[in-house]
Amino acid sequence: ERDGRYQLYAMQIIRDGVGALNERYEQLKRRLEEQGMFDERYKQAIPAYIRTLGVVTAPTGAAVRDIINIAHRRNPYVKIILYPAIVQGDQAADSIITGIHALEDLGVDTIIIGRGGGSIEDLWAFNGEKLARRIYTAQVPIISAVGHEPDVTISDFVADLRAATPSNAAELAVPDRQSLEQNLDSMAMAMATVLHRQIRAARQHLDVLSNSAALQSPDGYLQQRHKSLELLQNRLITAQNQCINRNNQRYIALTAKLDAMSPLK
Repeated sequence: ERDGRYQLYAMQIIRDGVGALNERYEQLKRRLEEQGMFDERYKQAIPAYIRTLGVVTAPTGAAVRDIINIAHRRNPYVKIILYPAIVQGDQAADSIITGIHALEDLGVDTIIIGRGGGSIEDLWAFNGEKLARRIYTAQVPIISAVGHEPDVTISDFVADLRAATPSNAAELAVPDRQSLEQNLDSMAMAMATVLHRQIRAARQHLDVLSNSAALQSPDGYLQQRHKSLELLQNRLITAQNQCINRNNQRYIALTAKLDAMSPLK
């Protein structure tokens, strides 16, 4: 009723919900970070051009549909292998780990693990230490795409790459075929331009050589070079004789000067 009163007697107060989970989250995050599991040095690069994409997520829901649609739109030739995992609840972490094992054995190029958004309780499977260590030791690059952009899990920190959403993960994993074709066309045009320029320069050089005296009249060219050689030879002999004469005159002058300064005089 209006203006009524009531009282609550609390026999015990404990932390519950996000508070307790957040404390466990922060403790595990600090411990794994101290062990170097978040270090960029140990992260694998995502291949630039993949042929097979592995996806570990629930077989139904918006996440898997977004990944498949965006991946096929960007490159319809990329093969997608889906491991239908449990992504919520007590069995979720083991299910995701099994999916990573299975896709590694199939030899996929990149693995996306994740799910759509939800509460911290819904996403808690991606905050476990067991899954974090499996991601860290994976032989295939892993992209973590859990929830929406504000949601950050332990899997995001330990994965090789973090995506804001499952859709963003598909964009990061699958190269855009149209952009690739445009880049290839641009490079082909650039290569053709350079090649034509080199051919044009080589043709001009060939024209110069074809019009040279050596190719137009080899005998006349040899006679001309022979005359030039004789001229140089005569110039060399003349310069040599002049040098000898100068040295002789200097020798005679020094000899006369030395003789004049002789104590025998």
